[in-house]
Amino acid sequence: MEDPAAPGAGSSSANGNGNGGGKGKQAAPKGREAFRSQRRESEGSVDCPTLEFEYGDADGHAAELSELYSYTENLEFTTNRRCFEEDFKTQVQGKEWLELEEDAQKAYVMGLLDRLEVVSRERRLKVARAVLYLAQGTFGECDSEVDVLHWSRYNCFLLYQMGTFSTFLELLHMEIDNSQACSSALRKPAISIADSTELRVLLSVMYLLVENIRLERETDSCRWRTVRETFRTELSFSVHNEEPFALLLFSMVTKFCSGLAPHFPIKKVLLLLWKVVMFTLGGFEHLQVLKVQKRAELGLPPLAEDSIQVVKSMRAASPPSYTLDLGESQLAPPPSKLRGRRGSRRQLLTKQDSLDIYNERDLFKTEEPATEEEEESAGDGERTLDGELDLLEQDPLVPPPPSQTPLSAERVAFPKGLPWAPKVRQKDIEHFLEMSRNKFIGFTLGQDTDTLVGLPRPIHESVKTLKQHKYISIADVQIKNEEDLEKCPMSLGEEVVPETPCEILYQGMLYSLPQYMIALLKILLAAAPTSKAKTDSINILADVLPEEMPITVLQSMKLGIDVNRHKEIIVKSISALLLLLLKHFKLNHIYQFEYVSQHLVFANCIPLILKFFNQNILSYITAKNSISVLDYPCCTIQDLPELTTESLEAGDNNQFCWRNLFSCINLLRLLNKLTKWKHSRTMMLVVFKSAPILKRALKVKQAMLQLYVLKLLKIQTKYLGRQWRKSNMKTMSAIYQKVRHRMNDDWAYGNDIDARPWDFQAEECTLRANIEAFNSRRYDKPQDSEFSPVDNCLQSVLGQRLDLPEDFHYSYELWLEREVFSQPICWEELLQNH
Repeated sequence: MEDPAAPGAGSSSANGNGNGGGKGKQAAPKGREAFRSQRRESEGSVDCPTLEFEYGDADGHAAELSELYSYTENLEFTTNRRCFEEDFKTQVQGKEWLELEEDAQKAYVMGLLDRLEVVSRERRLKVARAVLYLAQGTFGECDSEVDVLHWSRYNCFLLYQMGTFSTFLELLHMEIDNSQACSSALRKPAISIADSTELRVLLSVMYLLVENIRLERETDSCRWRTVRETFRTELSFSVHNEEPFALLLFSMVTKFCSGLAPHFPIKKVLLLLWKVVMFTLGGFEHLQVLKVQKRAELGLPPLAEDSIQVVKSMRAASPPSYTLDLGESQLAPPPSKLRGRRGSRRQLLTKQDSLDIYNERDLFKTEEPATEEEEESAGDGERTLDGELDLLEQDPLVPPPPSQTPLSAERVAFPKGLPWAPKVRQKDIEHFLEMSRNKFIGFTLGQDTDTLVGLPRPIHESVKTLKQHKYISIADVQIKNEEDLEKCPMSLGEEVVPETPCEILYQGMLYSLPQYMIALLKILLAAAPTSKAKTDSINILADVLPEEMPITVLQSMKLGIDVNRHKEIIVKSISALLLLLLKHFKLNHIYQFEYVSQHLVFANCIPLILKFFNQNILSYITAKNSISVLDYPCCTIQDLPELTTESLEAGDNNQFCWRNLFSCINLLRLLNKLTKWKHSRTMMLVVFKSAPILKRALKVKQAMLQLYVLKLLKIQTKYLGRQWRKSNMKTMSAIYQKVRHRMNDDWAYGNDIDARPWDFQAEECTLRANIEAFNSRRYDKPQDSEFSPVDNCLQSVLGQRLDLPEDFHYSYELWLEREVFSQPICWEELLQNH
């Protein structure tokens, strides 16, 4: 694959060797200066400390609740409290909420829900705010943040038991169908947080119910555990002929992206959708349990390891420095000091350096202006992605990388050996035997992997070793079963499909799934820090912008932090949601996973993720877009200190931003899911020049993030060329040390490159045909199928009563003449066909 930056790189390399003309003499100092700037940056990145990050389903409970609210909404905490206290005083005399007995609390909640059944929109909003105050933990009667979180959880269980969720679901339907609110929002030149007040109150109550009840603790009573399972069932299955709750939220996302409801608070919708999917289908730990159970049901061997647990024990690698990949301990001396044999060494380094300058540049560095060659190369790389995504330049709100502390000299003992058990697919064994038989006996035996007659003894040993490490996945069994059902539909009969929450969700999403995926990626694109939203694109800031824009520097800084935080939370929720959907659908059935994957690929998910990583990832992960004193529940207990520009610039003292690192890992896992074993999609990574983008992400010293970056580099290594492998030996070594080995996968050398694009297109078309056949067989079942039983009894057929139109007896003679008497009947063909 030809690199658009190749001409610039080639000329620089030639000039460095002294073979260029006059124009090359001018370009050489620029190349050396860019090289020095690159070296300074890469040396600085080595000082990045190892990030102590523990990957999980979600952040801490308080952090997940605080991200529901923007800082612009903080004034509404007081409004909610006032609405509750005004209503509470009219119903209960001389007591506070925490002083009431449980029965009295239930009676008051029932009264609140009754008062929601009013026509007045204003009175209904006040009662809904009183309910929201209860769900927020009645913070006016608490002394600490722990108390607020405790009573928030207690009140949410109480509210759900009294039927609050069902009531708020009805109100949510009303607000979604509120055409007056939609039309008024469409007419406004600028939408603000005031346009979504009712929706934000309803969604906040529902989110707090889901998040508090979803959280499991050992101290939970049996009653609370029963409530949790009841709530999960209510959200998972169709209750009272209604669709699962997640589908309603998906419809809100598509309606928002279509421009019909620009006032929807999309951050709250996405957060609630993610948590509902996690609650109903299960998180990552539950997925592992389901995988073990499913393998046991299919009679497959147990799993060798738990991927997430293995990664937790891995050590982060030092990021590859751009000047040391060939094992050199220092830069080559200046040309004036080179003599004799040292000249050849200088030439070797020059080739490597020129490649690193033009292919490993960081588009976000600000130390020195870029050279003309760099700008031209950068433009080519940007156009490759922008032509697919039509994005703008990077967001200037991304902060520069903070100063890093040097690594400590302490050594940690880690177990020796490779972390993963090697795997071999059945296809790999068949391919190995096919090559061996062609070589030694001149013919093949198809898929026969047992007959080894005529093959040398070493081949016998190789086959034995391969079979010892053979791994049969659940997907392999599902594909084989699908092939059998397609071949023998009569003899195998109808497939029994368990009505699991995942299956019900897929059935509900099936016909609108392309629109759902496009909508999610549109929002992800608008929230990405590497692009600005265009004027004609969707506005994801409607639920964070105040009615009156800031007028002071302090207010502007606060709003800027709030906007960046808002975008980060949206990226976090979408990345986690897509990853959960893919993993659950893959476990449920491989073709459900492939259907979602193909629509993500068709919607340009791969270049979008690469565009997201085409920034200074270290700066993104260490961004300080949060103000801890304004976070819930801290802001409800403590008096707000006076904010200054210095305190806002300083941010918190955390080593990194949990949600941003979580988002990056999710997006990398998503990219791995889409490209694994798909050669056409791997070629997309190559075409969009993902190698330098991904390699820059290795600057972040976190084992899990590095692992998924190395996986993506491994699958495309054979297509990057010998020079790239030669110049990136440290990265190649990291792949060998950390990524699972496929025993006969020639990933590092590329001796068997199969890069014919027409083959790749055929591969995608075959996959699409299989997906359509699966969906048609399982979900598009017509009532009058050719395989349905037929009544052949003449007496029963003629005895059936048919409902005819009232005027049929006026025209039945014409009907007989047209449909019966005038139609010729070929009795021989009739007898032959039946």
